[in-house]
Amino acid sequence: MTTPVPPLEIVAVPVLADNYAWLIFDPKTADAAVVDPGEAAPVLAAAKVRGWHISQVWTTHWHPDHTGGNADMKAAGATITGPTAERERIPTLDTFVGAGDVVRLGSHTAKVLAVPGHTAGHVAFHFADDALVFTGDTLFAMGCGRLFEGTPAEMWANMQAYAAMPDETKVYGGHEYTQSNARFAAHVEPDNALIADRRVVIDRVRALGQPTLPTTIAQERETNPFMRAGSAERLGELRTQKDNFRS
Repeated sequence: MTTPVPPLEIVAVPVLADNYAWLIFDPKTADAAVVDPGEAAPVLAAAKVRGWHISQVWTTHWHPDHTGGNADMKAAGATITGPTAERERIPTLDTFVGAGDVVRLGSHTAKVLAVPGHTAGHVAFHFADDALVFTGDTLFAMGCGRLFEGTPAEMWANMQAYAAMPDETKVYGGHEYTQSNARFAAHVEPDNALIADRRVVIDRVRALGQPTLPTTIAQERETNPFMRAGSAERLGELRTQKDNFRS
């Protein structure tokens, strides 16, 4: 009889102003990794209190608020993995990955997804067997990333790829932007009762100082205007509106 693989343990580590680094632990093998440590000290402290040793850093894209802790994590013994397409902009990388590659943490594996748009070489890490995905700055709760280096068509393709994942897939994005995203979602879909209901929950969670992430693919299909846009053109319009939205 095959021994069941225990689920990954995932901890949100707040870093910088509103980023999350995601600390991941395989209880079967005692391997630990972190996704996008914008700074190292809080991540190392969170691991130390749990008795975990971080052997890997997985980087979704080159922006400093996602890579700022890489050098210190490397000095602490971690191997740094990130997108081949951004290797020139992430000098700390040891291992380079792109679409279709696989990363491993103990007894768990994730497929690397190419999700350009926010940056040209942005990647995500999809643990299909565990029903979870680390999306960096592409998919947020009720939002998507700004189009700094890409096009609406690229981001719309990302939204479609995420939407095709099973309902229960947990989404671990890179920022606590949910209250702002929810206000915008209510603005563009004022008759969507699910958005209104979700805003109440979000405000309650944030009042307690708790993360609003992870979200799920099912929730995003119901309440994320960018995933619900219907076309690249409409997503581009929404992204421009969100860039200038004040409420």
